[in-house]
Amino acid sequence: MFNMENKSCIKSKIERLKSGELTCEDNVKTFLAEIEKNNSKYNIVLDKNDKVIEIAQNLDKLRVNGDKLGKLYGLCFLLKSNISVIDLKISCASKTLENYNGSFNADCVKDIIAEGAIVLGMVNNDEFANGIGGESSAFGHTENPFSMGRVPGGSSSGPAAAVAADFCDIALGTDTGGSIRNPASHCNVVGIKPSYGRVSRYGLVDLSMSLDQIGPFSKDVYGSALCMEVISGYSAGDATTFDKKVLAYTDKKEGFKPKFGIIKEFVDMITNEKIATVFNAQVEKLKSAGYEIVDVSIDKISLAVQAYYPIVFTEFYSGTRKFDGVKYGELIESTGGEEVLRRIYGGEIISKSEFDGAYYKKALKVKDMIADEFEKAFKDVDCILAPVTPALPHKIGEKMSTLDAYAVDAFTTPSNLAGICAASVPAGIVQDDGKDIAVGIQVMCDKFCEDKMFAAMSIIETLNK
Repeated sequence: MFNMENKSCIKSKIERLKSGELTCEDNVKTFLAEIEKNNSKYNIVLDKNDKVIEIAQNLDKLRVNGDKLGKLYGLCFLLKSNISVIDLKISCASKTLENYNGSFNADCVKDIIAEGAIVLGMVNNDEFANGIGGESSAFGHTENPFSMGRVPGGSSSGPAAAVAADFCDIALGTDTGGSIRNPASHCNVVGIKPSYGRVSRYGLVDLSMSLDQIGPFSKDVYGSALCMEVISGYSAGDATTFDKKVLAYTDKKEGFKPKFGIIKEFVDMITNEKIATVFNAQVEKLKSAGYEIVDVSIDKISLAVQAYYPIVFTEFYSGTRKFDGVKYGELIESTGGEEVLRRIYGGEIISKSEFDGAYYKKALKVKDMIADEFEKAFKDVDCILAPVTPALPHKIGEKMSTLDAYAVDAFTTPSNLAGICAASVPAGIVQDDGKDIAVGIQVMCDKFCEDKMFAAMSIIETLNK
């Protein structure tokens, strides 16, 4: 799948860690020093794990003793603050849970720790994962390390920014309608939204139970592929996971030459000339390299955002009823920010008995129709390419209407509704007001075809070097 002649930074770092050329303790200390130096500038890390030096020293002893070392041996992780970790603050970047400490490890956390990863701490995000820019956190906005003064994207702003800022090797975020891919594109890193049911959500404070997925950020495709090998699979703690074989996503996929599709309806929606230029240039690179590109059509795709938000509002309202000020933290209606309250009250209205679930049920029907159309499209192509966002990251503090903000999800929500896997991989750099701005390209593949997705991403990554 990967061109092994070009060793990625994660692959080479693991080799150095396992050989002892780099100790786990030194890896941790390097990141802690970077966090200490720059976190006040970026506002990424909200809570640090005070046991990381001891954990790293114990991992170094394993190597010295000749014990078996895990796939993620010595790699340092930062996690979005809605993923449960024992004794770390699972605040969801909200005053509601400001003082709530995790009492157990989420499945994905158990998985990475079992393979030798070190959790450095928890990072910022849009409050309760509601947002598109990283500006709605109760603890202040996250800066974009790649383009200072611009939003890093959301809602997984902190994990994307953490990787871009060299605060960690890999970060974990969540994607409900683009919340991994959007910030990955803006921060010039790789971000993965797995197929629905590929990664356990046990231990996640969910935004929308029928759409959420946990996925990794890294600076290269190899790092995300390796992490996905570890966190994917069936879990008895999450009834939505599937007992499907997890492939070695980092292995070469010999003889595989993917056929790429372009969604005609998406092409018509690209209004930003700079994004269009990067996207078209990427398509031409693939054509010049001998890859077949064909048009595909997803007729109902224009309804995606309209279906997405009634589902999110309804499910978020339902999921937040436990934040009543008695069992968990404070009363969310008294402590939540503007976007959180908008979605709670919107969900409450949609859920009223007199509507008999009409809006929610209609949205679910559209969700099924979009899933069916993607299933048909993937009979003709291996992967579908699309832009990640319709706009470049806006300036921090710049006002957007609610409708314009929701429109940012136009290219990403369809894959969540369809339950397919999708990712953002860096595609180019453009200039805007004299500033370098990163633009990613989205790669989508059918349900549980992450092996094809990583193969396609690796091709794009290699072409862009």
